Amino acid sequence: MDKFVLNLIHRPEMVPEYAEKVTGHGKTEDIGRKALLTESLDIFKTQQEAAHKNGLKTTIQMTYASLFNDEAVSLAKEHHEKYGDEIALSLLGLPCKEFREKYKTKDFCIWMFSMEDKKEIVNDVFEKFHERFGFYPESTGSYYMDAELTNYIKEKYPMVKCAVATCWEEGPKAYHTCNNSWYTLFDGGPWAPWIPSRQNTHAPAANEAEDSGIVAIPHLSRDLIACYDGNGSNFGTHPQNVLRGMIYDSKTWEYPYLYNLIDQYRDLEKYNNGYAYNMMFVGPGWMNKMGRWEAPYELLLKSYEDGCAYYGKLKKEGKLTDMTMSEFADYYRSKKHYTEPECALWRDILYGSDKQVFWYCDPYMRACVNMDQGGAIVDLRPYAAKLKWEVGIGTKHVQDASYPFLIQEKYRAGYFTHYAGEGTVRSAKVCYNGEEVDLCLCRTKAHFSEEKDENGTVTARVLTLDPVDIEFEGLTVKLQTKEYFEEGTGKIRIQREILEMSDPTAKVEINEYMVACYGTTEYPEDMTGITLTCAKGDTRETIDYEYKCREASLVDAEEVSAVIPQIETKVSMTAENAEGYIREGYAFSPMFTLGYKKTMADKEVFSTWLNLEKAN
Repeated sequence: MDKFVLNLIHRPEMVPEYAEKVTGHGKTEDIGRKALLTESLDIFKTQQEAAHKNGLKTTIQMTYASLFNDEAVSLAKEHHEKYGDEIALSLLGLPCKEFREKYKTKDFCIWMFSMEDKKEIVNDVFEKFHERFGFYPESTGSYYMDAELTNYIKEKYPMVKCAVATCWEEGPKAYHTCNNSWYTLFDGGPWAPWIPSRQNTHAPAANEAEDSGIVAIPHLSRDLIACYDGNGSNFGTHPQNVLRGMIYDSKTWEYPYLYNLIDQYRDLEKYNNGYAYNMMFVGPGWMNKMGRWEAPYELLLKSYEDGCAYYGKLKKEGKLTDMTMSEFADYYRSKKHYTEPECALWRDILYGSDKQVFWYCDPYMRACVNMDQGGAIVDLRPYAAKLKWEVGIGTKHVQDASYPFLIQEKYRAGYFTHYAGEGTVRSAKVCYNGEEVDLCLCRTKAHFSEEKDENGTVTARVLTLDPVDIEFEGLTVKLQTKEYFEEGTGKIRIQREILEMSDPTAKVEINEYMVACYGTTEYPEDMTGITLTCAKGDTRETIDYEYKCREASLVDAEEVSAVIPQIETKVSMTAENAEGYIREGYAFSPMFTLGYKKTMADKEVFSTWLNLEKAN
């Protein structure tokens, strides 16, 4: 049976983010202020009521602060018995009088603490939970949970099976829209549930040996175009995200976008073996009585009640299954296998454009294909490296938990660049009589299918793009692209086929290329140490990156590759009967290029493979 699964998560965050200053009205900070605690608990009760009256069960993620509140503990027990709500534990909501007195800090992001402090805080919070409830939680979470933290929790508290573990694309884009003051940087992770590897939370486990022991879920379900192009905090299935993005009618207080977004998540079952997922994760800070995001409390309340009512309606119609987090973890493990990817063919539902992207995520990569750029790959994260990336005080990455990219059009320009340099992208150029057209300029649409072997096992997810017409002086070429994401291999096969030419005797050159680098932000990294290689049998053309604009090529090259030791990644392209080339960048354009060139005639097909591996 097809399933659309909802995780509805509430947390009685007694000292919600943002709220103290609003409630305190400019008074000296006091996170124990009675008005703040009372209002926070009242909002939690309101949120619970909105869920329950629509027949929805919730996961109550108790915060550290709420464990000191008898009423919050009593409510959680009552709702567990009455409605089947799960009592879980959040590692958000740490700040409270007791926490600050003990740890002498205003830090509240668990992944930013030193490993020593992470362990002490986990022990403290989990044991306090056990003291109040008589059992340990099966679910936990934060905005982000680094691998070392997750591994420790699973080792010390093995009953934990589910965790909120990252915010999708909560990186520099969100940071910039918060006046450069929101230091939660973790781009590059999955947008839908996954089993994180023991080495890196963002990278899904490829097998049992890599399995961290938990099922991870994202912090909110985001719009997979609007969030990627802009600030994710404005585009999610949390109703107050939609208000923060001002995506509602100010006169009628209606927000069709919210329902369209939920429906597009329902639609993802077409690409994921009859399964789709959505989550709403809400703390009380969003529904402050003083109002938020230029919206009055009445609108905040209405939006949340309407959101719950829509989910409730879907449930009554048999179109939605509500689960607690631990229930979902069991369901997910019964439904998915390690190498099975998560796929999303996503269309713009906000701005009225025809834009369409395809997202693909498995244990070897996360990739985004942009149909507005002719099916170019515009985001690529090499999960195959399972990069160990420790986070927090005492590590090289105190705040930046992002998984590094090889291609990222927002931080490295993509095809459309300002000046002489190149941006990161995987595309192709078609050349004829000195003219050149990049497929990035050829807008198209894609259709999703699956390729199966003789046993009926799915071996690849296939994107078939609508053909595009490329016009040269004296020649028109109709070309079609197919992209095969080969399960369990870390490979993408890109096939170009010439369907028709106005002059059937003509020949064109296809230049398949990948411009790449590495990084997690807009700022360039040191490319020294990267090795580019063009190989054919025992023949090797090698360039050690020194920003010198050098190039090398081989006819009938078997492989062109780059080894990037900084992120322990080898990326290569392979093809048959084509000229392979490598190109070094320069200081103003610190990229590298891998590519193949081949002359093609009418009705011919040319395939290249993009391959990702861990570099030893």
